[in-house]
Amino acid sequence: MAKKTTPQLDFNSSWNYAPAPEDTKHINLKKQYELFIDGKFVKPAKGKYFETINPANEEVLAKVAEADETDVNKAVKAARNAYNNVWSKMPAAERGKYIYRIARLMQERAREFAVIETLDGGKPIRESRDIDVPLAANHFFYYAGWADKLAYAFPNRKPQALGVAGQIIPWNFPLLMAAWKIAPALACGNTVVLKPAETTPLTALKLAEIIQESGLPNGVVNIVTGAGKTGAAIVNHPDIDKIAFTGSTDVGKIIQKSIAGTNKKLTLELGGKAAHIIFEDAPIDQAVEGIVNGIFFNQGHVCCAGSRLFVQEGVADMVIRKLKDRLETLIVGDPLDKNTDIGAINSKGQLETIHKYLKIGKEEGADMYQSNCSIPKKGYFCRPTLFLNTSQSHRIVQEEIFGPVLTIQTFRTVEEVIEKANNIPYGLSAGVWTDKGSKIFNLTTKLRAGVVWANTYNKFDPTSPFGGYKESGFGREGGMHGLSAYLKF
Repeated sequence: MAKKTTPQLDFNSSWNYAPAPEDTKHINLKKQYELFIDGKFVKPAKGKYFETINPANEEVLAKVAEADETDVNKAVKAARNAYNNVWSKMPAAERGKYIYRIARLMQERAREFAVIETLDGGKPIRESRDIDVPLAANHFFYYAGWADKLAYAFPNRKPQALGVAGQIIPWNFPLLMAAWKIAPALACGNTVVLKPAETTPLTALKLAEIIQESGLPNGVVNIVTGAGKTGAAIVNHPDIDKIAFTGSTDVGKIIQKSIAGTNKKLTLELGGKAAHIIFEDAPIDQAVEGIVNGIFFNQGHVCCAGSRLFVQEGVADMVIRKLKDRLETLIVGDPLDKNTDIGAINSKGQLETIHKYLKIGKEEGADMYQSNCSIPKKGYFCRPTLFLNTSQSHRIVQEEIFGPVLTIQTFRTVEEVIEKANNIPYGLSAGVWTDKGSKIFNLTTKLRAGVVWANTYNKFDPTSPFGGYKESGFGREGGMHGLSAYLKF
């Protein structure tokens, strides 16, 4: 009689998942988009359009209007008229109802928003579906509740709206950044002229459709699309009372100089080079997963991405080994596939910047490790990358790369890692991994970062303020703190 054998499973073999693409038949995507001014979609004054590209396959998604100074003037005029004649005179509770209605409509069309966000930006559908769209809707819900409670938020200070807010947002969180800025501005009684990034304008324009559907009075929110010149026209417009900008540090400095000597209020949320700090007593597996979530799942396209890792010497070898093993399991590919962990880099230009830094890192003598995963032949993709044996003087440690690239250093003492973590021009965020609460509280008082996560990373909530120090900007968005940026007292 033959001896029975128990089949052995090879847990080291890679699993090949069947494709699970999100359907796109349900979305309504126009071939051409106009400017949203005074409650209507209107053609640009000079009739110019630019193409927005799907970074996963390099195909054109739509043509989008390019606004010039004439168009910006129209948008600001519409916003001023709406502020003077309608929005500032409306009871605060009624304003809150409109903001709430926008949130509900966004929820109803959440699936469409998620797919368009992924098509236009390249991020995995899981992130668009589970994080970006729900969080954007939550910001409108949250600030709808504050609209008639400003006197309670700022007792004995008589808060008043500023007037017209000019808002410029980046390409990494197009819909969320729009909600992040529009919702508190409206709750405080201001009107808005918003410019989305030229590479990811589509969800902002879909938001304009929702705003139109919500019945929001004409001119309260205006959305103008374009590149740097369009943004400059907003920044320099004499009838704008407040500028809110999220983007690169270099552009933020230009904006700060441009409005110097004016009465415009300003908030800047700029670049970052966040530090992950893992102590020997940390939950290692949890920390490794937090690192992967903080830098790789979002392609490093987050200003607060944890792109610098500091590991205490006693566990450094273990952490690096686990990180390498985890990188080998990550799937790089079609962002619409629900199996995909790392989607497409947003644009050809950004991919070239990442490759430039990979070359710099190798030239500086760091050891580069990339996963062996396959990447699509068409589209803008980059393998997840580790740089080992780096030092504080390396450019890849000091400069923002904005890609799936992690630098690793070791440390021995708390004092050493605090000095290293703070020795950088940025100060937006950080993450601390340890079993000791006292160690966490010690570091939160010493790290020069606007947000410090403890034993987790990249957790956002509309009730919590967000912002940085040093070259990461100033001012706070989100939470009750986000209201004060749109008020005068």
